[in-house]
Amino acid sequence: MIKAIMFDLDGVLVNACDWHYHSLNDALEKYKGFKISYNDHLDKYNGLPTSVKLDMLNILGKDRENIWRMKQDRTLENIKTYGRVDRYKTKMLKKLKQEEYKLVCVTNSIRETAIEMLKSTGQLEMFDFIVTNEDVQNNKPSPDCYLLAMSKLGLTKNECLIVEDSTKGKLAAYASGAKVLEVEDIYDVTLDNLRRML
Repeated sequence: MIKAIMFDLDGVLVNACDWHYHSLNDALEKYKGFKISYNDHLDKYNGLPTSVKLDMLNILGKDRENIWRMKQDRTLENIKTYGRVDRYKTKMLKKLKQEEYKLVCVTNSIRETAIEMLKSTGQLEMFDFIVTNEDVQNNKPSPDCYLLAMSKLGLTKNECLIVEDSTKGKLAAYASGAKVLEVEDIYDVTLDNLRRML
């Protein structure tokens, strides 16, 4: 019996893929003079922490620090500029809370960004807690973040449903052993689709 639902953040609760893409490219262009293509972003980098993206791009030293900081700052600016209350998601999460499901957000984002995204879209108060990339050593596609959430809840994998959209996130979700609802984007995350898995 499912007692907890764990939601990824970007692409599941908040449509933030483009925010991350443009924020990283602004920083890359300023400090390194190049950008990554949108297709590369979707195929290779989407769903990964910024530090892992910079590892893949072989960016080291002072440039790495500057790019990481500027990317985070730009992302926060974008959230504050473009973030809007998602009335459907807040209503859906409220209904699930009323039905006594534990709700957790599990993301490869840093805590500051995750809180700001959930706050700007009106969803923050609906979650029992958040697990971010700062809480585990190995981020998605490793299942560590989901295993940590299960441990904090005191639940087994058979009592948890995970909602994921990205390839890396799905790998982490399945590796945790929990039940998984695969979605294409935030519009797939509906009460009807969840109910089919509960």
